[in-house]
Amino acid sequence: MRRKLRGGLRILLVAIFAATISACATTGNPRPSPFPTAPPPPDSLRPSRPPPAAPAVTALLDTALGLRGVPYRQGGAGPQEGFDCSGFVQYVYATHHINLPRTVSEQYRVGRQESVRDVRAGDLLFFSTTGPGATHVAIALNADEFVHAPSESGAVRVERLSVAYWKDRLVGARRVL
Repeated sequence: MRRKLRGGLRILLVAIFAATISACATTGNPRPSPFPTAPPPPDSLRPSRPPPAAPAVTALLDTALGLRGVPYRQGGAGPQEGFDCSGFVQYVYATHHINLPRTVSEQYRVGRQESVRDVRAGDLLFFSTTGPGATHVAIALNADEFVHAPSESGAVRVERLSVAYWKDRLVGARRVL
């Protein structure tokens, strides 16, 4: 009986050895490979910032920021005479061959509505400042900053959405680009 067991065990070991050798010879590394590929880096090592804005968005923002200091003027639509908020937005986009309507309420209907949490550079931000609904428009620089022509006592400038005044009046965002 012992002889049969030893003989069977020997045959089994030879079969396992032969299968292992032939698998390596015919298929390369056995699966799973003894040299696994490196795992992806942990989330803590991945970049947390979003990718940089596309060149067209960057150029648009450069134009908008280049107009800082131009005075506010009701009905104004150019740097020589001054801007109101929608005239400023229309002028900046037109400089980059993107036609937008003239008024805040018309601009509030263009593009695609975006969640305020998903605001990106170049998006239009709408505020309720002088009445119900969208009455003021600005251009987002990033998730917290925007550039706009604020009021009769101001000039084109950069503000923060995190400031209570603006955060409380934000009514929507639209993506045109």
